[in-house]
Amino acid sequence: MKKRSIMIVVVAIALISVSISCSTATWLRKTAVTETPIPSPQPEPTSREPSAMPVRSSEVLILEGNLANLYQRVNPGVVTIWRYDTTGSANEDSFPTGQGSGFVIDLDGHIVTNQHVIAGANEIEVDFPSGLKAWADLVGTDPDADLAVLKVDVPEEELVPLQFGDSDEVLVGDFVVAIGNPFGLSGSMTVGIVSAIGRILESENPAPNGGLFAAGDIIQTDAAINPGNSGGPLINMYGEVIGINRAIRSESFTLRGDIANSGVGFAIPINILRQVVPKIIETGSYDYPYLGIVSLNDDLWNLKIIEALGLPSNTTGAYITGIAPGGPAEEAGIRSGSQPTSIGILAGGDLIIAIDDQPVRRFSELLSYIINHTQVNQVVILTVLREGAELDIRLTIGARP
Repeated sequence: MKKRSIMIVVVAIALISVSISCSTATWLRKTAVTETPIPSPQPEPTSREPSAMPVRSSEVLILEGNLANLYQRVNPGVVTIWRYDTTGSANEDSFPTGQGSGFVIDLDGHIVTNQHVIAGANEIEVDFPSGLKAWADLVGTDPDADLAVLKVDVPEEELVPLQFGDSDEVLVGDFVVAIGNPFGLSGSMTVGIVSAIGRILESENPAPNGGLFAAGDIIQTDAAINPGNSGGPLINMYGEVIGINRAIRSESFTLRGDIANSGVGFAIPINILRQVVPKIIETGSYDYPYLGIVSLNDDLWNLKIIEALGLPSNTTGAYITGIAPGGPAEEAGIRSGSQPTSIGILAGGDLIIAIDDQPVRRFSELLSYIINHTQVNQVVILTVLREGAELDIRLTIGARP
């Protein structure tokens, strides 16, 4: 049996990660670090809401064949995106160098996709289901959540803004569909369920320590997602967008070397888009909350590590292995490990077991709380286990550097 090397996850809330994408077919690593979007309330983009679907259970909608109705309702708002990079050759410049998906969010012509879909583009083409093609301007990007906002100048009748759902209400087992442009096959729809919530993914934003920040609260789905689906919507059975398809994890590859669907896909929750996109449209950027800690990722919290750290076998929480110099955690007096162990992880660090009286059983729960319930300059109370005793520590959330 192969031994898996232990990796320490940096949180920004210390996010580290390697960029992953459906379109670049990059292997998704098992460990990640994290920083996340601040959940300051933002107004939703103005949209033309499609006619309401019946409020019925997902199972009933599927059994009655309403997936066809759902597709007819949603597909007009889903677009194909082509990226053109300048290569110096007139012939080569005539062909796109990358593809992805996106969707319309308002009647002003704003379209959301993944940042990695348009990264490095000199020109961006947007193709509508009607056959209309238009050049798009880049409004701004968010490398932490892997989001990009585009704007097109097209007749209003071409714009069908999709309705947003509430990703906080998403449950494991909910039926979902993905619509997008896999392998250039625009308008493709696949069906699956929500496989898990609260996952952590690596971002595309470099952290000061040399790694990458990451994002949390990610939705996992088994709806087929393939290269070209990136940036397209993940939709519930009421035709509402609950996520933006971003990455897949797979050991399978196509004949041309693209990573292929294996039933493990990931989507950015729509509530992050609600927070981030209005700010990008307004200012071109978005600030993220920052703790300045390094923690073990969830899948590394096992009995070997727990015993090596001298903790009881039933211990849960987010263990601190490092502190960013000058960051909020250092200023608040949070401690990282300092005592050598046989497994290479320093013992004696604080174990965060609650934030604002909300239990923290694993690092991903801490990250989800920071995303959904804090903002820059907010004071939170971290409850830590230190040398066998519980201690409450006040910490002022910072802005990610």
